[in-house]
Amino acid sequence: TRMSAGEDDHAAVAIACELARASGGEAVGVTCGNSDPSWALARGVARAVSVTDAPPVDDEVATATVLAAAARTVPDADVLVIGDAEEHPGVAAALAALLGWPVVLGVSTAVAGPDGIEAVRRAGEVEEVFTVTAPVVLAVRADGAETRPPGMKEMLTARKRPVDKRTLAELGVALPAAPAELGTRLPDRKGAQMFEGDPQQAAQALVAALRADGVA
Repeated sequence: TRMSAGEDDHAAVAIACELARASGGEAVGVTCGNSDPSWALARGVARAVSVTDAPPVDDEVATATVLAAAARTVPDADVLVIGDAEEHPGVAAALAALLGWPVVLGVSTAVAGPDGIEAVRRAGEVEEVFTVTAPVVLAVRADGAETRPPGMKEMLTARKRPVDKRTLAELGVALPAAPAELGTRLPDRKGAQMFEGDPQQAAQALVAALRADGVA
């Protein structure tokens, strides 16, 4: 099965490219395994680093270890933008810890400002604004689906752009063995018990049941 981009990756690439333009830098994409580097190249990154033999794993620290090693191959990289995927929410924080950088999670927008990067994220009904300086990891959430995906022309052009292919051995990464599953079972529990009557009677019945079970 081919590894594919996450639901937030298009937003992360867009922010990375905008920050690179504003700073006069270069946006570099990182892909793993058999994922297609042209996905990011067609969306504006200048070049890509592909860790060709990185397998899809559920261990978020292992994934972050691969990404951190790939990021270290980019000279002077100081801002790392990653999709804040719901399926793997711990990758961004683990990646920042491995790099020794601060991290801002749940970013919806980020632009270059006079004092650093102005990042915005929403926490419920509250909009939080941060000003952060590099180096930093920005974990981006998408507020919606991609509105203007690249067409065939952009995809064909992207396939001609440079891709730096690396292996785990070349990066010095040794992934831990996958955990062994020894078995599963449902926890021991009693069925649900309903208490009828008015609230006072139901409360008394509940307390009596808890005492009978040794809880109260």
